[in-house]
Amino acid sequence: MTSASFDFTPLLPAGLPPPALRWTGRVKYDFTGGNNDPDSLPLPGLIAAADAVLRREGRTLATYGLNSGPQGYRPLRDFLVAKLKADASIACAADDILITSGSLQALDLVNGTLLARGDTVIIEEDCYQGSINRLTRLGVTPVGIPLDRDGMRIDALAAALEELKRKGVRPKYIYTIPTVQNPTGTILPVERRQEMLRLSAVYGVPIFEDDCYCDLIWSGQRPPALYAMSERGGVIHIGSFSKSIAPALRIGYIVAPWDAMSRMLALKTDAGTGALEQMVLAEYCAAHFSTHVPALRRGLRAKLVTLMESLTEQFGPAAEFDDPQGGIFLWVKLPDGVDALKLYSPALAAGVAINPGPEWSVNKARARSRIRLCFASLSHEEINQGVAALAEVCRREFGVPAP
Repeated sequence: MTSASFDFTPLLPAGLPPPALRWTGRVKYDFTGGNNDPDSLPLPGLIAAADAVLRREGRTLATYGLNSGPQGYRPLRDFLVAKLKADASIACAADDILITSGSLQALDLVNGTLLARGDTVIIEEDCYQGSINRLTRLGVTPVGIPLDRDGMRIDALAAALEELKRKGVRPKYIYTIPTVQNPTGTILPVERRQEMLRLSAVYGVPIFEDDCYCDLIWSGQRPPALYAMSERGGVIHIGSFSKSIAPALRIGYIVAPWDAMSRMLALKTDAGTGALEQMVLAEYCAAHFSTHVPALRRGLRAKLVTLMESLTEQFGPAAEFDDPQGGIFLWVKLPDGVDALKLYSPALAAGVAINPGPEWSVNKARARSRIRLCFASLSHEEINQGVAALAEVCRREFGVPAP
């Protein structure tokens, strides 16, 4: 290696995000990201599925698209047709589905189809960081709608739509995670879904429905998807296998009317989402999805209980949270004196990684003392130890009282 290196800095265009840091390995107590439970990963079933499908269809890997066309492996889309009908009441055909490289690519394709710099969108006030960051980088203005224990407040949505109309602004879409919202874990009731659809029709604004966490409802029962309830086709629906099977497989999907789907398909110039992953998922899910997911939910629910009990033990009333209805996250309010962004570094130095709340909200001042904790990938013992370490940092750095 030479001592000097080429300076790329003068060549970088304006608007790039800050440079990434080198990865130095996972910390001891990692409550960040959307990782899942490694002990619940159906590894033997995936191994068997990979062996079976490769022996049967492996030579189709020589063809872009596996002889299924650009929308993705046909058996996987066929599985999704049945799953979406049974679980979400969505009646669609395989040709209404586009397989993507995770839900993040689905987000990018929808945004690339609908958004231009200077546009406005409506989004839940506390929401998925990936969605918020993408809007910021695109130069799009997000209008945040507050949530309560039943998800997006429809009265606030109606007021925002009317105010934007008064200003001559027509939002490009209403983005919502209605079923196990990230980070709050709320589920939008049917009545609110109906009113959201009514407002969408009245104001001529489509709905972008992100359903990536819908399989992880503790009760196993969910309301119909907004896509299923729409009578006018003004909903684009995305989902993922990251939370139900494994995030590293990077398989998501879009369900959309063809006039929108055809535009997104034209933007998907990656020569196809990972083929082997699609084949293995289709083979495994057709036989095992319906039995795997309930077992996964039981394990995740037990970890959530451990996390809530540990927070109560270590923080007492200083940590406020609602019991979420599903998912892998807990949205925690710490005392007002805690700055979650300033908590991040000393917590990390103590071996605890957290997601500061302002990174998951368009109302950063309101989320100043909030943190998002992912409990899925840690053991019960690690959850207890990690919360204890976090509490010690909060007491030392911010004077949070002991319970």
